[in-house]
Amino acid sequence: MDNEALGARLDQAAKDAGLAWGTVNGWVNGFFALLPNLVVAFVVVFLFVLLGLLVRFAVRKVATRRDRANLGTVLGRFLQWVVIFLGVLLGLTIVLPSLKPGDLVAGLGVTSVAIGFAFKDILQNWLAGLLLLFQQPFRVGDQIVVEGYEGTIERVETRATILKTYDGRRVVIPNATIYSNSVTVNTAFPTRRSEYDVGIGYGDDIKTAKATILEAMRGANGVLSEPPPEVIPWALDSSAVMLRARWWTNPFRSDVVRVQGEVVEAVKYALDAAGIDMPYDTQVFLLHDQTEDTDGQRGAQREGWPKRQKDEPRPRWRVLEEGREAK
Repeated sequence: MDNEALGARLDQAAKDAGLAWGTVNGWVNGFFALLPNLVVAFVVVFLFVLLGLLVRFAVRKVATRRDRANLGTVLGRFLQWVVIFLGVLLGLTIVLPSLKPGDLVAGLGVTSVAIGFAFKDILQNWLAGLLLLFQQPFRVGDQIVVEGYEGTIERVETRATILKTYDGRRVVIPNATIYSNSVTVNTAFPTRRSEYDVGIGYGDDIKTAKATILEAMRGANGVLSEPPPEVIPWALDSSAVMLRARWWTNPFRSDVVRVQGEVVEAVKYALDAAGIDMPYDTQVFLLHDQTEDTDGQRGAQREGWPKRQKDEPRPRWRVLEEGREAK
């Protein structure tokens, strides 16, 4: 029995080995049968890779000529991967003739929906970045204000815009935030207007003060002659007549701050030289003595004023009135 069982096992092992060899042999034959298709598919994919590189280079070159290098970089890279993806699809259909491109595209459509939900924020920022590069509301080097941040644009990436603040910090702002919110571009135009309020005394002549301030602004380094500076009487405050000085400079923040300092300094010295007063608010605090006998009597209490002395001068209006009565 042992010899018969052993013989049966050997026969079964031989059969299994024969089946395994047949399977491997089938794989080898199938591989050699598909080898021409694999070679053709590899060549096709390689050609599409080269074509993608060529498309990327061409897009970047055209965009650079039109002063849109960032757009050329992003769009060129995107089109490159689209071309490579099409080449891979074509290669799969060559290797597997039974595979239909329509079925593959339909399957990828369902997959892309799932990927879209999973990476919604990333895709939203990417699309916003692409639209910003297309519309180009600002460029690299512009100075903008967005969401409380102000600085100079270093670069616009596919996910975010990189901003360098004036105090030397870097801010990464998602493109979707910039695209969906208001953005102030300080350097959109070649000139920028600044203003500063100057107060003069009520006894000073407004026309003389205007001419003095205008002359000081014209002499300040960095103030543009066109558009010309101007001074406008702006308000009648409690202790001063307010004159609003306006002038134009280059739009960059460094120029705006520097020129404003020079204008303020020049106006101060010019008004001092002209003898024009620059008053400041004066406040008087009346401290009420609540220990007086007249406390609470509105007609009798002094509200903090010093008690009148017997030899205190009389009011001028009373002296004049007594003089008229005497005549």
